[in-house]
Amino acid sequence: MSGRDVAVTGLGVVCPAGIGVEASWQGMLAGRSVAAADPRLAGLPCEFACRVPGFDASALLGARLAWRLDPFAQMALVAAREAVADAALDRQSWDPARIGVVIGAGSNSMYQYEKPFAQLAAGDAAKISALTTPRSVPSMAAGEVAMDLGLQGPNFATSSACASGATALGVARALVQAGTCDIVIAGGAESVLAPFTANALTQTRAVSGRSWDPAGASRPFDADRDGFVLAEGAALLVLERLDHAQARRAPIRAMFTGYGASCDAHHFVAPHPQGRGAQQAMVAALRDADLAPADIGHVNAHGTSTIAGDLAEAAALQSLFAASPPVTATKSVIGHAIGAAGAIEAVCVVLSLQHQVIPPTANLDSLDPKIDLDVVAKTPRPVRHGAALSNSFGFGGQNAALVFQAV
Repeated sequence: MSGRDVAVTGLGVVCPAGIGVEASWQGMLAGRSVAAADPRLAGLPCEFACRVPGFDASALLGARLAWRLDPFAQMALVAAREAVADAALDRQSWDPARIGVVIGAGSNSMYQYEKPFAQLAAGDAAKISALTTPRSVPSMAAGEVAMDLGLQGPNFATSSACASGATALGVARALVQAGTCDIVIAGGAESVLAPFTANALTQTRAVSGRSWDPAGASRPFDADRDGFVLAEGAALLVLERLDHAQARRAPIRAMFTGYGASCDAHHFVAPHPQGRGAQQAMVAALRDADLAPADIGHVNAHGTSTIAGDLAEAAALQSLFAASPPVTATKSVIGHAIGAAGAIEAVCVVLSLQHQVIPPTANLDSLDPKIDLDVVAKTPRPVRHGAALSNSFGFGGQNAALVFQAV
């Protein structure tokens, strides 16, 4: 171990499988999609989604703070508080200037824009709230977490479409390795379930049209897949220099040993058909971790359930691995939370390494014959593995791959 070693010492999650790490993990292990009809999307081309169940921001954060924040920032704040508690961090003893916050978000939140757009169209521009912009810009989740916890280190957002949360983790790790920070709270937060955003994403034809069967709509790698299910959530990980964590006797959940990023440079929404950029990112992450493909015991796939995306990722995995390691796709259970997805999946990987079990992929009834992968389905799979890979890819050809290792 060296001064460049980065430990994961805390986790916090708010996602459609549950609020909190334990509830989310049990939901993942259950292997059942939580997608359902969404009354707030009624009348739109896509009327179902994966919402966080029973999320009451006023109860969790206080009514005034909840009112001021957009949903993606509300969820980030709840996840951050859990992660800090999980890491056993003591606000009285930490150096706030040495703790950073990096939170990925795929886009501007649209919750705060629908009403102003209507006011503007009605000629009521003077009625538009001054809070519209500060509630919704992508960096506000990171800013609000810093204000809530009193953190004064580097603070910003990353935005690389659906890879944003994973990119944030990679950038945060670099801050720790460079000695800029002792600790960085990093991950992703997003809610694309405002009617404006949900409808816009549906128009890309990447969203499933399986309205008669919402719970069966997200089906990565299945021959009958037709697109992803919209979702929301936030996940934050406490990343800490290993010697710093050891000095304060912190709980260490896993080591974050590899990060790779690339761009397909191919198409504005479609992935490279052979997964060229995806494979490049995975190779870089493995090289960074000083591991060979054979060392990986589990892959948490990007696995969105789109026809082209799953084929491209499968092609990349099949090219990289001589024999497929067990593969799972978390989005089958919780849908696609865009900028938060990579961070939620990183938490799932860390828990998988800790518990030595791989959550199943939901709704995999018939593996696409063009896909030659060992996909874990139906039930969790106990497996002894020391390292796992997590993939995140996005519009614009954005690719990020993360490697975590068991302690």
